[in-house]
Amino acid sequence: MLGIDSGQVGKCILSLFHHPISSCSVQSLWLWQCRALVLEVFCNKTVKACHVITCVPLGVDLITACDIRLCTQDAWFQVKEVDIGLTADVGTLQRLPKVIGSRSLVNELALTARKMYADEAKESGLVSRVFPDKEALMAGALEMAGEIAGRSPVAVQGTKVNLIYSRDHSVAEGLNYMATWNMSMLQTEDVMKSAAASKEKKSPKTITFSKL
Repeated sequence: MLGIDSGQVGKCILSLFHHPISSCSVQSLWLWQCRALVLEVFCNKTVKACHVITCVPLGVDLITACDIRLCTQDAWFQVKEVDIGLTADVGTLQRLPKVIGSRSLVNELALTARKMYADEAKESGLVSRVFPDKEALMAGALEMAGEIAGRSPVAVQGTKVNLIYSRDHSVAEGLNYMATWNMSMLQTEDVMKSAAASKEKKSPKTITFSKL
């Protein structure tokens, strides 16, 4: 789970407009921010976004880079950059179309800066679960984290890596990558241990899995 101090980030961005720096320097800063937010590629652990109340510039950039998104019933999301004279530039326009799957809805949200509320966010696929309040959200997120942590680290990381690869490649390329991945990853004892536990109707949490 993650968070960001939007106030501090906002001050950093606004400072760009008060100092005579070159366009190349601005481009370098923006590219640095983009690389910093490529969580799904460089972070090999599952990342969950737990969202309460508002999610505006940078917030949408951040959550679309996460693996699992949850929110409270009173949450809302907004691609607000057009309202402040900017083009969303740190991942929203690149990731959001792949997250919710509707180019028309993405265009509407990005061009009008209207708010998307929790029910619509779930219906469109931006979030997978909606909770009644913050306490229920955190409890649900921690429970989910425990379920993921109770599985083979090798299997969890391999699943994440291959989901991301397949998102950006054809089915055939994804299958070839998966075959190459499993050539090395299937050399642990996790598969046999998991199969034995399933046969004995035991929880995966009872297994001592291989380390990464």
